[in-house]
Amino acid sequence: MKAFSRSSAAFSYGSVITLACFSIQAVGVGIYISYGVFFNPLMEEFGWSRAAISGASSVAFFITGIFAILMGRFNDRFGPRLLMSIAAVFYGLGFGLTSRVETLAGLYLVFGLVYGIGLASIDVIALTTITRWFSASRGKMTGLVKVGTGLGQFAFTMLASLLIAHLGFRNAFAFMGGGAFILLLTIAQFMRRDPDVYYRSSTASSPVTGNPVQTDGLSFSDALRTKRLWLLCVANLLLVFCLLSIMVHTVAHGRDIGIAAHKAAGVLACIGAVSMAGRFFGGLLIDRIGSKKLMVICFVLLLTSLAWLLQAYTITALYAFAVVYGIAHGGFFTAISPITAELFGIRAHGSLFGMVVAFGTTGGALGPFFTGLVYDLSGSYTPAFWMLIVMSAIAFALILALRVPDRLD
Repeated sequence: MKAFSRSSAAFSYGSVITLACFSIQAVGVGIYISYGVFFNPLMEEFGWSRAAISGASSVAFFITGIFAILMGRFNDRFGPRLLMSIAAVFYGLGFGLTSRVETLAGLYLVFGLVYGIGLASIDVIALTTITRWFSASRGKMTGLVKVGTGLGQFAFTMLASLLIAHLGFRNAFAFMGGGAFILLLTIAQFMRRDPDVYYRSSTASSPVTGNPVQTDGLSFSDALRTKRLWLLCVANLLLVFCLLSIMVHTVAHGRDIGIAAHKAAGVLACIGAVSMAGRFFGGLLIDRIGSKKLMVICFVLLLTSLAWLLQAYTITALYAFAVVYGIAHGGFFTAISPITAELFGIRAHGSLFGMVVAFGTTGGALGPFFTGLVYDLSGSYTPAFWMLIVMSAIAFALILALRVPDRLD
């Protein structure tokens, strides 16, 4: 009866954990994406170039990668409640203080560095916590949590537009930064590292022993000596290089082939909407076939969509690309945390996932720049898209080379 009470209590609180992690993704990713809405007000106020303004976002993304490893290590050691509470300060302060910047250096310092540190917590804390709380339905719950990113992108982009229109961009930055701090700090209070920690904190009994689940897998130092960790890290770097390049340059490609701005932007919105389905149904597939097989399916879809993009010269063709690519995009971002657990267990999942994320964010910071550089040198997106196809194919080969072990020693 005692064991039943423990498992049923943990199962009940699992729904709270799921909602908390969903909310962290919605707030954290949604507000980050809303930064694009501030481009025109910043250009009008200061006369900065679009490249200079977007550079602050790239810096934040790069800082996220650097601190993701540290966040993962701290999450394994101290748990998500304390870490998310501290990260909320950096996240809210960085976004809110952007309302006070007067120089480009100030923008890079406040948004790029301070906000970037807070942003590093969003994926690592939410996805590692979900991984620790769920085993049999890990894929489904990860997919559900990742749907929060799509909802947040829509909601907070709309909110930013409304606030800028009615309050001005400075007050919009301050309002959203303050709101993010309050929301993330509140959510943090409901976070628990894993079911064992929750059970201990909710009873007066002595610490629970004998449960091997939360210590199953390789240590961080042991995982560093495996070939599969480096295969996964490099594959994720190449993959996110391609995914972020597509997200940044799709609208510009549409404009280049004569498609109206609002219709070209609609292609990006279509990718976001379809990716929500890719995240959720991808999560369901993970529980049935495993993360590696899902990634193989997503790579086939990605390469097919990129080959199609080379010949996409109409709005209909671009929307067809968006549907196929969007499914792959959502599936990839859902699979990366579960595949880390399948390869190494969850003993040091936060540290290892943080490392995989760091490689991915490095690729994401470099990809859009080099894709734009290839375009500038050639005057066409065709060579740039071929570059993405080759890099995707290499990443695909690396994933195929991964062997998911039957047991973790």
